[in-house]
Amino acid sequence: MALTSSLSGSLISGQAEVQVAPRILPTRQDGRIDLLGLSRDQIRQALKEAGLEEKQAKLRTKQLWHWMYNRGAVEFEVMTDIAKTMRPWLAERFVISRPEVVTAQISVDGTRKWLLKTDDGHDYEMVFIPDADRGTLCVSSQIGCTLNCRFCNTGTMKLVRNLSVGEIVGQIMLARDSLGEWPSKPEGRLLTNVVMMGMGEPLYNFDNVRDALKLVMDGDGIALSRRRITLSTAGVVPLMARAGEEMGVNLAVSLHAVTKTVRDEIVPINKKYGIEELLAACAAYPGVNNARRITFEYVMLKDKNDSEEDAHELVRLLRYYRLPAKVNLIPFNAWPESPYECSPAERIARFSDIIFEAGISAPVRRTRGQDIMAACGQLKSAAERQPRSYVQDPSNS
Repeated sequence: MALTSSLSGSLISGQAEVQVAPRILPTRQDGRIDLLGLSRDQIRQALKEAGLEEKQAKLRTKQLWHWMYNRGAVEFEVMTDIAKTMRPWLAERFVISRPEVVTAQISVDGTRKWLLKTDDGHDYEMVFIPDADRGTLCVSSQIGCTLNCRFCNTGTMKLVRNLSVGEIVGQIMLARDSLGEWPSKPEGRLLTNVVMMGMGEPLYNFDNVRDALKLVMDGDGIALSRRRITLSTAGVVPLMARAGEEMGVNLAVSLHAVTKTVRDEIVPINKKYGIEELLAACAAYPGVNNARRITFEYVMLKDKNDSEEDAHELVRLLRYYRLPAKVNLIPFNAWPESPYECSPAERIARFSDIIFEAGISAPVRRTRGQDIMAACGQLKSAAERQPRSYVQDPSNS
């Protein structure tokens, strides 16, 4: 018997209100229920509906949770504290999934990108970026995107659908599989940070993103601190405060321009929620302070948003709204048929200097994974797009 749940149904561009309606948790074609992405209560109820008594269902839920999220198990047979006779019973009724890997690529700089496929045949991507002191997984929340940001390759795609809770969490589980990070432990991790900066606008898939991040932050499982998770939005203003209250993770805002004319062009959601309204929402974001700054992402486009006047206006706006801020300056990563060029290095450096001189951190982000189209703004689910320079990840071959 399937289990009821509340899932987001909002898929319409510009629609800020999340439409929530009860749905039946989908079963696979083989009739089994996927446990990945379910809450404890949902797992317990699924076990009860499958025939277990309340006390037994509660015990099995605790055991399953530990094996899935602390040890990374995908087979019931390895769960040694569950009776041998119970393991086949579970396997007949349930499954613990992982996303299907279509291709896995490794850049010359160590960045990894996976092209993944959903059960209903749609592609999406995730990227892992290793650094000396951290490892960051860039996670997708939707297949495609509705925002149509003109500098973003993903923005040229149509929105297909939201990713489910399991499909979002599954990206993190798969990355940890590949990196050999089981059992889960707080120290010595390669994957230390998660950023919701992959395909899609996370706030247009609010419920599923929230529920997935709750699983990632759960202390009895993956146990990633909320301070190591960042959610990026292009400016869905009505849902920003709710994100702070219900998720409590770090906020990054795709700003990219300081005037209405330019931002209307390159980030079209600005026509609905303008710069002033967006920055006011940032100032009101729960928990923001000098120790927990908002990150503003700013892609550097030649002769479009990169003048000294633009830099001074950015400083003025951040000061006016009294925003504890960090500005990430992102050299534009070209993609085929892009209408823009990257700003010259000296102009980016001058832009950064002006902001630093005002006492605001403005580092220039180092481009990573460009040879495998894994750099910022380059994600696009196209299985046929495989640059000659990619190296197949042997762990997924």
